[in-house]
Amino acid sequence: MSHHHHGAHGNHRHAGDSHEPNYALSQILDLDAEILDGPMSAVRVDIAALADEPVRSILDLGAGTGTGTFGLLQHFVASHAVAVDGSTDMLEHLQRRAEHLGLADRVTTLHADLDEGVPELDPVDLAWASGSLHHLADPDRSLGQVAAAIRPGGLLAIVELNGHPRFLTDGAPGAAAEAKAHALLAVDRTVDMPAMGSDWGARLARAGLVVELDRPIVVDLPPPLPDVVGTYAFAILTRIRGAVAERLGAADLDHLDQLLDGGPSDVRYRSDLYVRTERQLLIARRPASG
Repeated sequence: MSHHHHGAHGNHRHAGDSHEPNYALSQILDLDAEILDGPMSAVRVDIAALADEPVRSILDLGAGTGTGTFGLLQHFVASHAVAVDGSTDMLEHLQRRAEHLGLADRVTTLHADLDEGVPELDPVDLAWASGSLHHLADPDRSLGQVAAAIRPGGLLAIVELNGHPRFLTDGAPGAAAEAKAHALLAVDRTVDMPAMGSDWGARLARAGLVVELDRPIVVDLPPPLPDVVGTYAFAILTRIRGAVAERLGAADLDHLDQLLDGGPSDVRYRSDLYVRTERQLLIARRPASG
């Protein structure tokens, strides 16, 4: 596994993109965090409610650009985080953002490929993994190592993806092409990312952790939405196009292109966009000694 979440990224076939302009994965991760700020704030409240003592040490596994790290540091004001990622570019982005936010003295970056093993560190109060576990080659083995990195009584919080965000309602211009592109990606995931959509509760239990919260994060944002949503939709659909263009029929590809070509159907300039996506939050505890 090399880095953090988004369904249309990583070392998988989804990463291809031949449609300009391209958006870097780091930009998509930051846009995603901005748009989902409300639901993720609620996740941090859930973590705080279950913590058995103040959260002072955090391990962010597959930290990406650090959006999860920074949200946790700002919520748990006495904490320090170790942000682990397999991409040096992501970690450099994270470090620059930490300096901009005045958090550089509270975060340590660590370059590591989690498929080669979870780094050995002092046990932490909270381990965090958002959208990263489904990229692991052997999630069960890695989760066992993650469990060992948490102090007795400490928590692991994971947010996992169930699919890609959708932006168009049935019957809207381009909606059918968007739906067909998502169907192709769903087939890809069964090969490229078979762990996506797993029974993560069962996996956590096998790692010796006790699941204390398991709930969906349902995002259904109706129009009118801020302009940033159009940018987010454009970035994601551009990357999706790169993954499926050769397999879409000519008519569907043309309709998909119209969502990205600067014309009247371009998602950057539309007022009818939704954001619909669902993720799963699980918070599990390492049992206390004795």
